[in-house]
Amino acid sequence: MSETPAESPDFDAMARDIAEVPAVEVIVTVAVNLMSAAAVKLGLTEEGDKHKDLDEARKLVHALAGLLDATATEISSFHAAPLRDGLKSLQLAFREASLVPDEPGKGPGEKYTGPVYG
Repeated sequence: MSETPAESPDFDAMARDIAEVPAVEVIVTVAVNLMSAAAVKLGLTEEGDKHKDLDEARKLVHALAGLLDATATEISSFHAAPLRDGLKSLQLAFREASLVPDEPGKGPGEKYTGPVYG
């Protein structure tokens, strides 16, 4: 099924919109999306185990840690501190949810944050 011109997205308008958004807001938005997705995959939502998938959660937590590590000098501590706190909470939740927990320093994102102890 092909798109008609009325149904196709207006990429020029989307580019103009994103051009107006400061980089720190884009970074924080991506980080919050990763945190939210990880929380769902860890079973931390109201629906609990319905969407729980630790393999997927590991990937999301690791990606979040890498993003925060890579952007630490680019975003202010005002933005970074709560994101780091959220990351640590997700890492602890992952450790608690795992039947066989990773060794300290080997869990998701710990390559970037250092060991997380539960």
